[in-house]
Amino acid sequence: MKQVLPVFLIAMLMISCQHPAETGADKRVSFDDGWKFHYGDVSDASGTVFDDSQWRTLDVPHDWSVEMPFSREGTTANGQTVGGTGWYRKTFKLQPGDAEKIHRLYFEGAYSETDVWLNGQHVGLNPYGYTSFFCDLTPHCKPSGEENILAVRVKNEGKNSRWYSGSGIYRHVWLESTDRLHLDTWGLFVTTPVVTREKAVVQVVAEVVNETVKDRDAKLQIQIKDASGNVVGNQIVNIRMEAGERITPVQSVEILHPSLWSVDTPVLYTCEATVTSGKRVYDRLSATFGMRSIDFSTDKGFLLNGEPLKLKGGCLHHDNGLLGAASIDRAEERKVELMKANGFNAVRCAHNPPAPKFLEACDRLGLLVIDEAFDQWQRQKNPDDYHRFFDEWHEFDLSSMIQRDRNHPSIIMWSIGNEIRERADSSGVEIAAKLKGIVRQHDTTRPVTAAINDFWDNRNLKWEDSEKAFRHLDVCGYNYVWQQFEKDIKLFPDRIIYGSESTAMECADHWDLVEKYPCIIGDFVWTAIDYLGEAGIGHAIQVKNEEKDPPLFPGWPWFNGWCGDIDICGDGKPQLLLRNILWNNRKIEMAVHTPIPKGYRIALSYWGWPDEYPSWNWSGHENKPLDVRVFTRYPSVKLYLNGNLLEEKNIEKSKYTATFKVNYQPGELKAVGIDVGGEKESVMLKTTGVPEKIRLTPDRSQIQASRNDLAYIRIELVDANGCVIPDVDRKIQLTLTGAGEIAAAGNASPTDMESFRSTAPKTYRGKALAILRPDGRVGTMTLTVKAEGLPEEIIAVEIKSNK
Repeated sequence: MKQVLPVFLIAMLMISCQHPAETGADKRVSFDDGWKFHYGDVSDASGTVFDDSQWRTLDVPHDWSVEMPFSREGTTANGQTVGGTGWYRKTFKLQPGDAEKIHRLYFEGAYSETDVWLNGQHVGLNPYGYTSFFCDLTPHCKPSGEENILAVRVKNEGKNSRWYSGSGIYRHVWLESTDRLHLDTWGLFVTTPVVTREKAVVQVVAEVVNETVKDRDAKLQIQIKDASGNVVGNQIVNIRMEAGERITPVQSVEILHPSLWSVDTPVLYTCEATVTSGKRVYDRLSATFGMRSIDFSTDKGFLLNGEPLKLKGGCLHHDNGLLGAASIDRAEERKVELMKANGFNAVRCAHNPPAPKFLEACDRLGLLVIDEAFDQWQRQKNPDDYHRFFDEWHEFDLSSMIQRDRNHPSIIMWSIGNEIRERADSSGVEIAAKLKGIVRQHDTTRPVTAAINDFWDNRNLKWEDSEKAFRHLDVCGYNYVWQQFEKDIKLFPDRIIYGSESTAMECADHWDLVEKYPCIIGDFVWTAIDYLGEAGIGHAIQVKNEEKDPPLFPGWPWFNGWCGDIDICGDGKPQLLLRNILWNNRKIEMAVHTPIPKGYRIALSYWGWPDEYPSWNWSGHENKPLDVRVFTRYPSVKLYLNGNLLEEKNIEKSKYTATFKVNYQPGELKAVGIDVGGEKESVMLKTTGVPEKIRLTPDRSQIQASRNDLAYIRIELVDANGCVIPDVDRKIQLTLTGAGEIAAAGNASPTDMESFRSTAPKTYRGKALAILRPDGRVGTMTLTVKAEGLPEEIIAVEIKSNK
């Protein structure tokens, strides 16, 4: 009997926080600016009389690890960076009229073990660095006009992560002030249990809380608005609440001819919930959501709005490259833009809940998401990791992820774990069942999954034992075991499968199976974008023939994983050439392998890619043979050098590749796909000239006067024809004037520590990147870039009002 899961429909939660105070509506204000910070542990810093006047003043999101020099005291796991303990302090006053309200501090994320004090009283603890959490400040707030002192200690100590985590309050902080009759922040839940192109039924659960000492009569109004702000649905329900009662009215609103959310047309609606009593508005929350259906089955695969869709996925860690872990809104959005621009339609958040702004960008731009909770349960992977807190905190942390994220239309699966060590023993089976039950308490609209790997961590077990690990999963993630797909399809015909992790080197083998079997719904490469930490896991290193291969993690000075399809500056890497062919983004691609000196060979990691590039600049190797690979789905390829036909070869079908030996001569190397009727599309590599100028290209010429916006400036060395020069690099000098700062700059090299976050980096393969951040003023940021022997270049970015 084939397995068919229910239709899954969901929407996105986005809390509105711009309601005028006089309405009595919910208020959420940014608490990001004006923090005092000190690196290192300090006694009595939680108290009210502590003197922090000499501490540094900064804004959050903030990551202290990325600000500090690389250190040999770090590890390859954390990218040779330093953790430790940091303190943050901030003062604030309540607004007039807010004294009787409920005040909560909302942290989107702080890494890792976080303690919070208000006016010397401990008000919160959160051990997991990726969980969003609230602290109730109400009992210890001072009356309006008096100063409140907030202190936060964040500890990132010991070996607690397998990748770069960052340190500190690295996501946003908000202060919520609500009336005692209010809507629960995560209690607004919007689904569409019926959705067709003719009609949708929107079901809204809005949790109303009466924390007054009196019984109350109230009204709950639900309005549905389209993308233009037009009201397309409206309902009002009368409610009676006892003092201290919490109720969850459910309302259904029918919408005719809805615009459906998809990866190509990510149309969003808004649901606005308002609580009134008498003539007063007490609270209002708005949630943007998408009307869409998802369905999983063994015979049809994954369906979005009834249409089959293969998941072209990539795994993604949470850091933002040169910015470290600091979760600045524009950086989160740009990650989604990069994935979409390079053919991805899905992301697996590895291996923890992502930043809220990342999910909002996925909703808005149309990227499907697997939201993941944990990298370990009870059994450790590092001595100081989350296993220490799992038993006490797993229900809180998993619930936090589901409740915070369950309204995002982009999310299609909940993942309860990655490569869990106890996955196939009795305790692991029991834990998986319990975690699935927790998910179901908060959301029944999506399947539960996990990423299951082979038993390299327990040689007493065989792949056949993995059945226990899959027992409680609705959709089954396979890490690096695509060879088991066909056998398991026969053994478990009701199993829905996807590659939760795969390597670039095996992408063709993997994708062939995805295309062949409906029950294999997609592939998620490790990884979509390069990340800090797990340094050098994707290496390709020249070593002498007689030498041993380097270890999986080569050590200093590697700080970047280097296994991404896209580098940390946002440019595609060579492995993306083949993926372009597999996903039909391009018809033909070509790369040339770096010459290998005599007596040497390439030590290639399992997560690596051959040291090849789409370049025909190989000065010094004239008349010497170079390895050229052409990737295409055409049956055969002709290769031309400077107009002369060198050879025609058939494509190796299982690899979509033809390999040539070409004696290097400068000029033009062209590969042409051959099919019925002769020559078709072609790709050409040209030898460039010498550097003539610096080219500066902004991602946008106008940005907002907000600390949450950024301008990414691409820096390239180009010849007289405007071609990037990949084999000549220069040290450059960056200077900024105007209403902002250079937030970070550097290149994509995984080992060039001197150029990481430097205002005087070298280019790498002819490129570098500068990230500019406004200081909040309207005006202009002007970047000047200099390099020896080249004319300086200047670019201006306009900063406009964000009101």
